[in-house]
Amino acid sequence: MPDCAPRRPRLLSPITLRGVTARNRIMVSPMDQYCAVDGHVTDWHFAHLAKFAMGGAGLVFVESAKVERRGLSSVADAGVWKDEHVPGLGGIAGFLKQQGAVAGIQLGHAGRKAGVQRPWEGFGPLDRRRPVDGQEHWEVVGPSALPALDGWPVPRALTKAEIADVVAAWGAAARRAHDAGFDAIEIHGAHGYLIHQFLSPAANRRGDRYGGSFANRIRFALEVAEAVRAHWPDDKPLFFRASAEDEAGWTLDDTIALARALHGRGVDAIDCSSGGIGVRSPTADVRARQPGFQVPYASRLRAATGITAIAVGLILTPAQAERIVADGHADIVALAREFLADPNWPVRAARELGTEPLEMLPPSYRWWLARRAAVLQQDASAPAAAASDVVQRTTGGSFA
Repeated sequence: MPDCAPRRPRLLSPITLRGVTARNRIMVSPMDQYCAVDGHVTDWHFAHLAKFAMGGAGLVFVESAKVERRGLSSVADAGVWKDEHVPGLGGIAGFLKQQGAVAGIQLGHAGRKAGVQRPWEGFGPLDRRRPVDGQEHWEVVGPSALPALDGWPVPRALTKAEIADVVAAWGAAARRAHDAGFDAIEIHGAHGYLIHQFLSPAANRRGDRYGGSFANRIRFALEVAEAVRAHWPDDKPLFFRASAEDEAGWTLDDTIALARALHGRGVDAIDCSSGGIGVRSPTADVRARQPGFQVPYASRLRAATGITAIAVGLILTPAQAERIVADGHADIVALAREFLADPNWPVRAARELGTEPLEMLPPSYRWWLARRAAVLQQDASAPAAAASDVVQRTTGGSFA
């Protein structure tokens, strides 16, 4: 007899990278919260991330945790530059995994974009004449002495010895991420931050082995990937977020070539974003008003390289996300602001795509909601006079 079982949506099917399997292909993208204290995550971070795992996401990523204090974008960025950061991060990673999600963390360094205000405070450079949040300011560094934007601090160009130190800091951060119990790491190489600065001729005017030719400009990114992989277990996947194109001439062909080189250094997936080298924030790009505006990057990279591709950027509806993965444009979809609007977005996706949504929820939620559904179905035709009895049985007399 033919199999009449409904086809499981591709979006909700598992995906395995190295020794880690995600229950579905829905990823919570790293979202900076600007709520850390000296790099330490707080109760806010726990509450912010926990609900996404409880809501059924397959992969949940902690925001960009900076690999050294000089790498802070805002004074309130999360950090992983010292061992004291590990316990707080470990509490988050442990809970995400208890709820069935793959726990991930993004590792980053702001470079010349360091020392800025929180977005809701203006997002401009900090006033360095006075402490910020009672903390001392930090030095702004980059590949060359070129400011990110007019009026922003001029960074000090890193020496070759300092570049080696920053690469080593990325490796040490990966070791701490493993100690904290994370399943996946994403290297932040996009949006005008330090790695992207080395990649771009608009920010990198070096005359040594880290500047000039394409091979020289990607050297720093490759060394970071090697350092992270050296401190990251072979059975755990490594992601890389790239600006597939930017405002200053970096192209998708460049990203494809970089992706192939990164893959040879142990990177398993490319998270395909865009922009940021010449603007304050990639979300200010006019294209960011168009749903799925970055999906073509993931699609072409996947077709050209065969490397696992992640699509991100104004992915809004379950139907849209299902088309992206079912049609082979990407292997994983990453959402950010849509999760802020609906932490249970995967449950909504299951319902809209015609499969059972409750299986994604924690047992206590599942039990109560299944009981309510059964009672409501049983009493759908009950007379109005019996309504109070239905309510009593639905709540069990103790749960409203």
